[in-house]
Amino acid sequence: MQYNHYNVKIDAFEGPLDLLLHLINRLEIDIYDIPVSEITEQYLIYIHTMKELQLDVASEYLVMAATLLAIKSKMLLPKHEEEELEDEFGLEIEEDPRDELVERLIEYRKYKEAAAELKEREQDRSLMYTKPPADLSEYVNDSQQEKAELNVSLYDMLGAMQKLLRRKKLQRPLSAKVARQEIPIEKRMSEIVDQLRNFKGRKKFTDLFPISEREHIVVTFLAVLELIKRKEILVEQDRNFSDIYVASMEGVK
Repeated sequence: MQYNHYNVKIDAFEGPLDLLLHLINRLEIDIYDIPVSEITEQYLIYIHTMKELQLDVASEYLVMAATLLAIKSKMLLPKHEEEELEDEFGLEIEEDPRDELVERLIEYRKYKEAAAELKEREQDRSLMYTKPPADLSEYVNDSQQEKAELNVSLYDMLGAMQKLLRRKKLQRPLSAKVARQEIPIEKRMSEIVDQLRNFKGRKKFTDLFPISEREHIVVTFLAVLELIKRKEILVEQDRNFSDIYVASMEGVK
């Protein structure tokens, strides 16, 4: 089918460590005492959701999944005496299999925060000019463009999609026969834009999925991602874990 050959590249993905940090912040977990079982389960759910949407999952994400499972296994196995270490006072201590992962996450977080600070400085510096004041009235509409900045990450979108898929599965009848219908991405994008324009306001993200058929859900989600990328729709969330809303860009101009 046509949607099987459609690839979407999302800049919000920065690697498996970025996904782990997102989960740690979302679950309010102490990075120095990570509950491996819980974080592994959440990580695998996200990977499974990406596969359900037929998005390409890079090998580094699968390697991290294997690493988490290996750490989880080590923590469940009994420690052998030869694996025990001694501190400077001669007391036996056990090596925590999470230490290496924690060090990588802390190091990655440092670079991520440094990159964010440099980006902020770059934006501040870009506002400085070495020329006399000029008439900028023709650029007034640029302020509207700032409203189009996405305040919802791809991980929030995947989380909302995960809830939607689970809800649709629970609502699905025990036995049903539905005729398969191919839906081009461009056609679904046009339908969503027209729907939001006619609605003249914010619409719940989940309301864009009136049909429970999996093919329709996947195509609709990919269409939303592409519209976000083209800055044709606005995606907002009032607070963490609240409903995600979408609106036409024409409605905010």
